[in-house]
Amino acid sequence: MDNDVKKKPIRTFRCGYVQLSIWADGKVIDNEVVEVHSIKIDRAYKQDDRWTHTNTLNVEDLPKVALLAYEAYKSLRMRTFEPAAQSDEPDGKGIDSRSITERS
Repeated sequence: MDNDVKKKPIRTFRCGYVQLSIWADGKVIDNEVVEVHSIKIDRAYKQDDRWTHTNTLNVEDLPKVALLAYEAYKSLRMRTFEPAAQSDEPDGKGIDSRSITERS
C-alpha cells in the first residue's frame, strides 16, 4: 500500500458546504484509450467537532447542486478554440470563443 498513489479529482467546485468533484479515468473504446469522467457530489457537516462528508442532501442544497452541475458541465463540454484558418465559419470542433464573448 505504500507504493499506491491516491488519485485526486481533476476539478472541484464548492458552494457553501456542497462540493462537486470531477474524476477522470481511461477507458478503452475501439482499441483507443479515451478519457471518461465521473462526478461525485457531497455535503460537509460537523459531527463531534470533526468535519465529515455525506452524499445525503437537504432540499436547501438542491439549488447549489444545480449550480455546481452547470459549472461542471461547462468545464467539461464548452471548449474554446482558435480557428486554423481565418474563417467566419465554425468547424464543428468546439465553440468559437468569439461567439462566447459576443453573448457575454
